[in-house]
Amino acid sequence: MANRLFLNRKNMKLLKQLKDYLVGAYAEMKKVTWPTKKQTINYSIAVAVLSLGMAIFFGVLDYGFSIGIAELIQLF
Repeated sequence: MANRLFLNRKNMKLLKQLKDYLVGAYAEMKKVTWPTKKQTINYSIAVAVLSLGMAIFFGVLDYGFSIGIAELIQLF
């Protein structure tokens, strides 16, 4: 009885849609040109360096603004 409840038309349609999606996704993944190991390492290094640079930049900017605002508050 449990099999009959699970394998109704609506669930069969959902299972077919899921299967079609997975088959299509697999086919698309085979078309992808994946980067080489060297490219992946170089891109990872570039992301790390740029992230560190942006963190330093915004840290200095935040520090400068906090000093500037503190000075403005002391004026009043």
